Amino acid sequence: MGAIPTRRESMSRAPDTPERPRPAARTSLPGNPLASGAARRFVRTALAEWTEFALPGVEFITDQLVNDAVVVVSELVTNAVVHAGTDVGLKMCLEAAEHPETAEHAETTEGAAGPPAGVLAIEVADHHPARAVRGDGAERPYDTAEHGRGLRLVSALSESWGITYRTGTKTVWARLPVVPSAGVAPVDETAEPEAYAGEHALLRGVRAAEILAPAPRRGALLQDQEWLNRGALCFLAEASDLLAGQLDEDLVAALTGQLLVPRLADWCAVWLEDETPGRPDGGLIGGPRLARVWHGSENRIEELRLFLEKDPPRVPDSAGSSPVPMPWPGEALGAGADSGTALAYRLIAGGRPLGTLVIGRAGLVRFPDEITGLVEDLSRRVSLAIGAARQYARQATISRVLQRGLLPGAVAEIPGVRSALVYEPCDKGGPSGDFYDLFPAGDGRWCFALGDVQGKGPEAAVVIGLARPWLRLLAREGYEVPDVLDRLNQLLLDDATEAADAAARSLVAAGGPGLADEGPQNRFLSLLYGELVPYDGGVHCTIASAGHPLPLVLEPSGRVLTEVAQPQTLLGVFEDATYTYGSFELRPGDSLLCVTDGVTERRSGARQFDDSEGLATVLSGCAGLSAELIAERIRRLVHEFGPKPPEDDLALLVLQAE
Repeated sequence: MGAIPTRRESMSRAPDTPERPRPAARTSLPGNPLASGAARRFVRTALAEWTEFALPGVEFITDQLVNDAVVVVSELVTNAVVHAGTDVGLKMCLEAAEHPETAEHAETTEGAAGPPAGVLAIEVADHHPARAVRGDGAERPYDTAEHGRGLRLVSALSESWGITYRTGTKTVWARLPVVPSAGVAPVDETAEPEAYAGEHALLRGVRAAEILAPAPRRGALLQDQEWLNRGALCFLAEASDLLAGQLDEDLVAALTGQLLVPRLADWCAVWLEDETPGRPDGGLIGGPRLARVWHGSENRIEELRLFLEKDPPRVPDSAGSSPVPMPWPGEALGAGADSGTALAYRLIAGGRPLGTLVIGRAGLVRFPDEITGLVEDLSRRVSLAIGAARQYARQATISRVLQRGLLPGAVAEIPGVRSALVYEPCDKGGPSGDFYDLFPAGDGRWCFALGDVQGKGPEAAVVIGLARPWLRLLAREGYEVPDVLDRLNQLLLDDATEAADAAARSLVAAGGPGLADEGPQNRFLSLLYGELVPYDGGVHCTIASAGHPLPLVLEPSGRVLTEVAQPQTLLGVFEDATYTYGSFELRPGDSLLCVTDGVTERRSGARQFDDSEGLATVLSGCAGLSAELIAERIRRLVHEFGPKPPEDDLALLVLQAE
């Protein structure tokens, strides 16, 4: 969201000094909880682009300033969104150090800072504030319960900050000093906080900690203290964004290691306790599995892994998420790491133990309290991510098993006919709405079906679970093609609605995502169903379409026949619907193409793949190809038709007479 500067600010200058433009960027953010994440990305992107284009003043942009800006913007946007609930505008620009305060800043809290080379000005404007606007200029008490500690943090990190009220707009602004990255004076860590708080701008984070913490501690190393106070909030926010999008627990473990090392620890390890579905209480059995080991020095990872696997951590459930000391694995870390400290955190989500996180750092007697608290916060986020990944894995496993049960295990081989199938469900983690079948029906007959159910997920699975076995049963009982459709239509009208709604209610009761309680609904099915009877010199085909894209026949000459079946009503719509059929002969070399609407309605902008008989045109170019090559070419052209991947299930069947 960062943009190449759209507005320029001028630096104050001597009379003979040319004007040097300073960069600025703007964006608009939605009034919802995701706005703070978007704001953080905007800040990082904008500062990176300013640096990439070497704009004046960016030589003073440091990692420290970036972290400060991210934290301040996150707090200001969160404050505006949470307490106003409307869209906000965010502006950020570099200004000269001599730039005067504007008279319209009605309310300001000053903060100490070293001599800056300029300031990074940040403004968050709420265009329609929900709170009453007071123009008396009186100081407004921000009580902690309502406003949290965000604005006190902004005050600690900023050179100055304030609120400007205009008609219909409230703007909260902050100015962060841009300090040249020259030498930093050494700091006496033994001094009291009051003695070193103003010695250098580098230590403003210590003052922030004093403001935010009821009883600040000095147990951390200065490097940890500085990073914690200036980057911890940003670190946790971005870690949450990263972990929340992962659907594999092993990947969550791997990301956890990379987040912690080397920021907070020299090494870390993540054990995961495997779930066993067959256990009556749903608990975890078996020993923990060492899912990830990470070390700042990669050549130590394997040796550390072998050592840790011998003795998994045992953290009592009573410890909750609090850290528990662990033995130091000195012999696995080599020279220079003979001593250190290690802590284990129990990973728990929803009251269920999921695993253990262990961190270690050499040369310390104990981890600073600031570190242990931060890792405890991170471990909770890791636990939630692992729990979500496991829930997704359970649902995906159920869906795969269900999908396998809804589709035939193998496609039947028909004498004198070559077949090729393409089946690509759009949702890899759930049952598809498309289905197919090709099976022997007895007496020298083979039947095929290609269907598409309205909707996806459990509703579609119920309809397919009814339709496919009934198709086979009716076909093997000797019913003709139109009679099969008539009876299947009546079956769907009688049973599909009740069965689908019952399945949805069961999912809700079992804790699944479920469906909205919208009352009984019809479940419609489009179906292309046919019967093949091979004979010497060809194949006799009888076919009927119920609301489905019509089949096409390709002759060896390249001519395409488009009227081998007639369009008819969907199944499951009308009780008095009757179905008719068409019949034709497939001569050697003729190919019958059946598709779902994932092919015909594939979009590229306003165009569809089958506009102006596009499918027939593509098929005519497949003359002379085998069934497999025809299917593959059409699949490829459908994918290439649009710039994005297909958004619907894709199924096509090619039957070619030999």
